[in-house]
Amino acid sequence: MLTQAQIAEYNDIGAIVVPDVLSPEEVRTLSGVTDGFVQRARGLSGHTEIYDLEDSHTPEAPRVRRIKAPHLHDPAYAALVRHPKIIAVLQALWGPDIRFDTAKLNMKCAGFGAPVEWHQDWAFYPHTNDNLAAVGVMFDDMAMENGPLMIIPGSHRGPIFDHHADGTFCGAMDPSRNDVDYAKAIPLLGKAGSITVHHVRAVHGSAPNVSDRDRRLLLFQFRAADAWPLLGFPAGIAAYDALMVAGEPKQPRLAPAPVRLPLPPATLQGSLYENQKGMKTRFFARPEPALAQ
Repeated sequence: MLTQAQIAEYNDIGAIVVPDVLSPEEVRTLSGVTDGFVQRARGLSGHTEIYDLEDSHTPEAPRVRRIKAPHLHDPAYAALVRHPKIIAVLQALWGPDIRFDTAKLNMKCAGFGAPVEWHQDWAFYPHTNDNLAAVGVMFDDMAMENGPLMIIPGSHRGPIFDHHADGTFCGAMDPSRNDVDYAKAIPLLGKAGSITVHHVRAVHGSAPNVSDRDRRLLLFQFRAADAWPLLGFPAGIAAYDALMVAGEPKQPRLAPAPVRLPLPPATLQGSLYENQKGMKTRFFARPEPALAQ
């Protein structure tokens, strides 16, 4: 699935876009399933175990910003966990033994999709080594105006930055510290059916969707089988090994990588969006929280 040039790009930049991984029919099916989830958010007045809602959501006009763990709620999403083309991409990067973690579907709907502030996934879940990545499946064409994922190139080879505010984890970097040159950010653009792969230590974020087109990105977290979470796996080893999607379970491999633990935990729990409400300084402008019409 990957050329040597693509592998080199991933190792150099910390992210790649792989086109045409899903067929148009697969994209249509997933889009239809997602539309159904949004409609079923009608009548909700707050977040649930499935839904994370925009601040401007109303029960009459649903505005969903995330479907939590979508692979647990519909077989169309679950099938992507073992999609052979996605697994082949990861095996090209890490070898044959791949373990799944979890998933989330980030919904940036036309005109009001919320931004995601700059952060590193590694700050949330450090492991014994950093052979981890998030795979983003594009349900819509991703262009600059609808809030694409953006990466600071090469940041996956640098430090782990502070994601705390007033000593408490908030899931985001303080832009006033100028930890990286945000002007160097590159967007991960592509057509629906493409996937993005970004390294767990890569600094990334995304602006609000100010366009008239949706931007829905289903994000899967994967890891090499020998990468084990430093914060443990409370469900036990049998459940951990059940997350294998290719190859065989492996013992943990310890490799040098900087670590900052996400402790004390964020004041606001539920999702990254809630965590980031603990920030003191923001980089991205937020959409006006006008009531949905």
